[in-house]
Amino acid sequence: MQQSVPAPVAESGVPPLAEPARRSRSLPGPQSVFSALPLLAAAALWVYALPRIGFRDIAEYGLLDRFPLAFYASLAVLTCGFLVTLRRAGTAPRWPAAYSVAMLVALKAPPAILYDSVRYAWASKHDAVISRLLAEGTVHPRRELSGGMSAYDQWPGFFSLDAALVRAFGVESAASFINWAPVALGVLTLPVLVLIYRTFTDDWRLVWTGVWIFQLANWVGQDYLSPQGFSYLLYLTVFAVVVRHFVRPGSAGRLRDRTVLDPAAAAVPPPTTLRQRAVCVLIIAPLIATINASHQLTPVMLCATLFALCLTRRYRNIGLLVVSGLIMLAWDLTMGRVLFLETMSTLKESAGDLLSNSRAGYAGEPTGPGPELVGTANILMVLALAALAGTAVLLRRRLVRSALPLLLAAAAPVPMFAVNDYGGEMLFRVYLFGLPGTAFFAAAALVPAAGAVGRGAVLARRTAAVALPLTLAALLAGFLPSYYGKEGMHYAPPAELALTRRAYDRAPDGALILATTGSFPGAYYRYDHYERWFFTEQEVPENLKMLKDPAGYLARGIPEGRPAFVVLTPTQEKAVIGEGYLPPGSFETLRADLKRSPLFRVVEESEHGLVLEYRPPSTAPASAS
Repeated sequence: MQQSVPAPVAESGVPPLAEPARRSRSLPGPQSVFSALPLLAAAALWVYALPRIGFRDIAEYGLLDRFPLAFYASLAVLTCGFLVTLRRAGTAPRWPAAYSVAMLVALKAPPAILYDSVRYAWASKHDAVISRLLAEGTVHPRRELSGGMSAYDQWPGFFSLDAALVRAFGVESAASFINWAPVALGVLTLPVLVLIYRTFTDDWRLVWTGVWIFQLANWVGQDYLSPQGFSYLLYLTVFAVVVRHFVRPGSAGRLRDRTVLDPAAAAVPPPTTLRQRAVCVLIIAPLIATINASHQLTPVMLCATLFALCLTRRYRNIGLLVVSGLIMLAWDLTMGRVLFLETMSTLKESAGDLLSNSRAGYAGEPTGPGPELVGTANILMVLALAALAGTAVLLRRRLVRSALPLLLAAAAPVPMFAVNDYGGEMLFRVYLFGLPGTAFFAAAALVPAAGAVGRGAVLARRTAAVALPLTLAALLAGFLPSYYGKEGMHYAPPAELALTRRAYDRAPDGALILATTGSFPGAYYRYDHYERWFFTEQEVPENLKMLKDPAGYLARGIPEGRPAFVVLTPTQEKAVIGEGYLPPGSFETLRADLKRSPLFRVVEESEHGLVLEYRPPSTAPASAS
């Protein structure tokens, strides 16, 4: 046998030709260094800015004028770095991924790191639900609780999971990790979005631009620790499985022929047999059941999306739609029966009332520089996304043909306006569920196909070179006020929460707790022991009537013999004025009137709030003649 001749070995023991090769593998190339530098610079700016964010003295513009210049600079550098790495997304997709995660953390991690209390009143409310579940170890779906709190016992899936996490982490309550929910849900959503977008395009530039736009356009604030945020992640997961593994045989037609596809489009995934699709249904049925156990609206949106997909031959899976509908109906008629029947009884009034169902909340017009800026930013963001997506639909029809399921999924929630207002939030939920498809087509308007040729393609690339950075900068500028412009309503110091809890602890079981709104931390503390009346959460004309005689108005609404306490806090003032429930200055008028009235006795008063106890006329001291 012929023996191979060993390669010459240098004194170091390494073949001479292998040494440069090893060196080239161990050292990052110029492109990697160039991609990493903006990321490192942005991280340094962000870390420098973090302790300088003035969250303890939030004023009219929320955190917008409390973020230091270095914070805004870090976001600008991240955007520039993303645009640079986007050019090489096809060969190095990890860099746009790294920038997407970095932007998510940069935008949403500051409250989790800085705040010494739970951000957002509804997150505090969910903490109270989890605490009760931990204390009692079970739910009571038939027990009537004031303020619609019975629904949390009827859809307890999400709260059961969080209670398990509290036990697993060995922490006292969900408040210890609750502010990290936006970051955690965002990180978990990112790969699901990538999977969905990769189903319809082979162009990594389009994928990551779509993800980037989705993150900046997701300003509706449903990513806090909530059943909606959790079930939305599961909804996207089910959608990803369906578009990748539920393609019917012989339904793709020419959509696997590269000559008729958009240069950026991906071929339709391979078809699956009836048996394979049946197995997939069994696999995702637990996810669908978890969605139904966690949230009321998301199962409806899922069924609407599956129905829209059935309009195409590719995804006409009636069996999956039926299974999803049956799971939803089974839950609604058992655990959720009470609220389901109540909702059905109200459809007669709300069905078809498009104008009322599509309005944002029940309050009046936003009041103050911050809330007004938020409203303007929201509208401009919606219009910009709609214009971009519409442009792509008109100009890239071959991409639309292959990505039709995404377009249908974006349009599927719109008919919900004809059904119900969902407590004044249907507008935001329709936007949220339509966002994945809208963000994809908005990105398609900004990222022209790399393989396209001709004068039109050259013009598209030149236009995109300017339009893409300007659009991403504009979306970032719109996200910041939309997400942080009303932060005064979302952050309250621990002392304010302590005052609220002392007020509740003073009250006997069954007492009535009055507050202007439920949008303040601790509003639902020990909620199963008390009834609550948030007396400004009604039509504005009724509030104006109330302001003429606040003490008398509230006294007339308190049942005879019922102990009652009024809790007024600075966070409530910012909420009712900012959301338009009360005109500017009226909260202080209300506060002063209640303090003067012989019907109410001051129990505690400080800069963090005012607590009063109701004294019926028979026990109140007679007024001086």
